[in-house]
Amino acid sequence: MNRLAASRRRPRILELGVTAIAAAVVAAMAAMVPAAAADRILATQDYRLRVVAVATGLDLPWGMAFLDGDRILVTEKDGRLRMVEGDKLLPKPVAGLPEVRVRGQGGLLDVTAHPQFARNGLVYWSFADGSMTSVGTEVARGRLVGDAASGYRLENVEVIFQQRPKGGSGNHFGSRLVWGRDGNLFITLGDRGRMSEAQNPSNHVGKILRVTDAGKVPADNPFARDAETRPEIFSLGHRNVQGAALHPVTGELWAHEHGPQGGDEVNIVRAGRNYGWPVITYGVNYGTGTTIGEGTAKPGMEQPLWKWVPSIAPSGMAFYTGDRFPKWKGSLFVGALAGQVLVRLTLDGDSVVREERIRGTGRTRDVRAGPDGNLYVLSESEGALLRLEPAS
Repeated sequence: MNRLAASRRRPRILELGVTAIAAAVVAAMAAMVPAAAADRILATQDYRLRVVAVATGLDLPWGMAFLDGDRILVTEKDGRLRMVEGDKLLPKPVAGLPEVRVRGQGGLLDVTAHPQFARNGLVYWSFADGSMTSVGTEVARGRLVGDAASGYRLENVEVIFQQRPKGGSGNHFGSRLVWGRDGNLFITLGDRGRMSEAQNPSNHVGKILRVTDAGKVPADNPFARDAETRPEIFSLGHRNVQGAALHPVTGELWAHEHGPQGGDEVNIVRAGRNYGWPVITYGVNYGTGTTIGEGTAKPGMEQPLWKWVPSIAPSGMAFYTGDRFPKWKGSLFVGALAGQVLVRLTLDGDSVVREERIRGTGRTRDVRAGPDGNLYVLSESEGALLRLEPAS
């Protein structure tokens, strides 16, 4: 029996106070947006969008993964993995998913299918786990079996990554999972509320990692031969990365991260680079507005490609490459929690030349471009998976 299977026989531990607050916030937000059950029309600069509620009744939806043209996996933060099949949310969660440690912003986070899913059936997910006093981000994988009639389940589940060190904070777990073109997996993390550790190369805190599909260290990782640096590290100096996607032309990893009070940013993530947190930032301390670190720039640290001051609290990221919205081909989409919008960034090479904010999706936790050419968003406010399609 692997470590995961052996350790998951304990009861699920929920941070009831935080969960109650989160539920109250979501309920309040839900009262501010249209009901998800009815289709509605959103106006944008280029198109009128029909918003179709593909699945409703989701509890704090966090991440999604397309398995094929008909099936979508959706994570719920409190520990359930749901299957949407044929535009219908199956009533039973996917079985075999281990318990997660729900702590503040931590819980069941992102999900992705292996690039060779059609052959091997492997699904990967990130989640919080640990003890009652010390938790961190982990990544596991398992083989998805079953069908809509008999129910889906995960088999041969194993943990392939554990964040070191863990900590007691309920903040900044990351986490998105993105496959590189070479078949290696990027894992985005957060600083776990210990911001100075984002500059410490001997741990995973505040880093973006790159591992093989089995969780091993690729030989060409930038610090693979550096005895003083964790070999999984691809980049460092990150605060809390909750959106990432591979550029469809260059194959480079793009990511955004939460700033403190202001200073959310988009970056092109390159091997071995330092993205500055908390030494440089365009944000300030909450409440007091005092300076964090040494300013907004320093030699040897990367500048953001795009930034938001004040913050929009970005979450989820996708490049659009479909045909249903020709004017949007090549645009970068970013969900926003505090902003309660879907952001479209128009690109010219590696530069952002224009921003559009599309209102009507509420607290947008994730956004993906579907294989059908439509956009899909997870609305935390509505507890729904929404499809954005042309209105005519």
